[in-house]
Amino acid sequence: MAILYSLVARGSVVLAEFSGTTSNASSIAKQILEKIPGSNDSHVSYSQDRYIFHVKRTDGLTVLCMADETAGRRIPFAYLEDIHQRFVRTYGRAALTAQAYGMNDEFSRVLSQQMEYYSSDPNADRINRLKGEMSQVRNVMIENIDKVLERGDRLELLVDKTANMQGNTFRFRKQARRFRNTVWWRNVMLTYFL
Repeated sequence: MAILYSLVARGSVVLAEFSGTTSNASSIAKQILEKIPGSNDSHVSYSQDRYIFHVKRTDGLTVLCMADETAGRRIPFAYLEDIHQRFVRTYGRAALTAQAYGMNDEFSRVLSQQMEYYSSDPNADRINRLKGEMSQVRNVMIENIDKVLERGDRLELLVDKTANMQGNTFRFRKQARRFRNTVWWRNVMLTYFL
């Protein structure tokens, strides 16, 4: 699963692009840019051979990427959203008047880094990351429940031992009283006979 090519454009004017492979992705991307209808915000995908071109158009800026078929739609569109936010945050209104490839020197590094991140880092996919975190939380909860049950068993054992000791002390006190009375009577009898 990999994102192989990416660009940021205003209309059909490419402002920045990066390619992680040698292919004709740039020419195909430019054809797609020319054929995207209107200036409405949109999220579309186009298939070309074994690659999918994902396009996100928002606020007059178009962000496009080419990914393997195996990448699905969720990760490439998350990548496009991230790139759009970074581009707007970095350049703001300057993107509306920039010349072709005017931001390529600086922003192609960002495209490269984010392509690498979204292509290889499992944390890039929020749903999978959340599933992993949920699984970890679930495992911790199961461990805690096991510990509570084990502690409950130990508490139950302790309560049983306490009840047993209480019964033993009651019997011991009764036997001690009986023994004391017996010894006292023997002393009384011995004193009386002497």
